[in-house]
Amino acid sequence: MLLSNRMLRMKGAALLAIVMMLSVWLTACGSSQGNPSPQAAAGAGQNAAKSDGTRKVKHAMGESDVPSSPKRVVILTNEGTEALLALGVKPVGAVKAFTGNPWYDHLKADLEGVQVVGEESQPNLELIASLKPDLILGNKMRQEKVYDQLKAIAPTVFSETLRGEWKSNFALYAEALNKKAEGDKIIGAFDKRIEDFKQKAGDKIKQEKVAVVRFMGGKTRFYFGDMFSGVIFKQIGFPRSDPKSDEKAFEDISKERLPELDAADRIFYFTYETGDGKGTKQEQEWLNDPIWKNIKAVKNNKLVRVNDVTWNTAGGVKAANLMLDDLFKLYDVKP
Repeated sequence: MLLSNRMLRMKGAALLAIVMMLSVWLTACGSSQGNPSPQAAAGAGQNAAKSDGTRKVKHAMGESDVPSSPKRVVILTNEGTEALLALGVKPVGAVKAFTGNPWYDHLKADLEGVQVVGEESQPNLELIASLKPDLILGNKMRQEKVYDQLKAIAPTVFSETLRGEWKSNFALYAEALNKKAEGDKIIGAFDKRIEDFKQKAGDKIKQEKVAVVRFMGGKTRFYFGDMFSGVIFKQIGFPRSDPKSDEKAFEDISKERLPELDAADRIFYFTYETGDGKGTKQEQEWLNDPIWKNIKAVKNNKLVRVNDVTWNTAGGVKAANLMLDDLFKLYDVKP
């Protein structure tokens, strides 16, 4: 009887041990499924990245295999920065704005926390590499010499040029980001605004020849049809006062050529000011010149100062819409 009781106690202990082992094993299984270890999580991330795959994108430097869903994008042009933001992509790194500190005012809120990676003409390759990008977007006109070094860091896609090509560049960036449909909608919406302005402005634009002038440190330029504002004017259908409007992007001029502006009914001008006062000095010197004051558009109070950043320097889709905002106001047209 004593032996039988002892055996029962032994069986009970063994059964309890088995139950406890099963409980520990089930808890471990549940934990591993809900909260994987760092090693397991990293492996899962790598597998997900592989399953995303890559796509081939043709561009100014050839063809590149780019991630289907890029997550860490570095952008090396100002107009490209605007494209990314319009497409809902915040870059991990971007080049400094030409006249911003470090960004243009209309973009700085959206670029908070983004790393400055040098300037368009001189990107910082070491800093770019430290950001571990999975896609780099740049421009042949600006960075052709460092393309091989950039593509060694990450897949790199280059647009061709920056002279009035903002729409085609935007389309390339949208394709590289696998956001072509979103990009088409954005450009479509801009084109619709252009048509709306054209319809409502009517004769206000058909009967008025315009000229575009830019003041810079030590230079004054006529801007023609191949620059940012000129391309938008051309799409709207503004008659241009300058005969070279389809031949070149711009031309530096002397005061002796100011009488050529007499052909313009309205003159738009902007000043490139980097903070050293030189652009402003050039502007004031020319505006106070007797020859300038005698120009027809000036005497008729048809001289309009506009923002250099949004009418020229930024060169992207956001700036294009801000320029169009100005035109609606200037011509007293309601959107």
